[in-house]
Amino acid sequence: MSQIHSRQPVAVTLVTAPACHYCDDAHSALGDLAADYLLDITEVAIDSPEGKSLTAIHRPMMSPLVLIDGEYFSAGRLPRRKLTKLLETRGARRATVEGVR
Repeated sequence: MSQIHSRQPVAVTLVTAPACHYCDDAHSALGDLAADYLLDITEVAIDSPEGKSLTAIHRPMMSPLVLIDGEYFSAGRLPRRKLTKLLETRGARRATVEGVR
């Protein structure tokens, strides 16, 4: 019988701007990744108080700003391979039971 270990999800903060196609793309990509990895995704509007604060701290050149566990990860187009590699390194893949999710 397989054991499932309780792990903490990786916290992903997505700071988005209105009418931003990279933001829409990142939102979609994170949704897809959440099917295979333990993610806690928080979307923050860039014009909200939290969004303004995060933007002031990290000074992204483009939207969206992506933070992983509160640390800068990327700005602009989401680097999917880089994120997948990071998630694998952190052991964030969802547990499977007998090969079935």
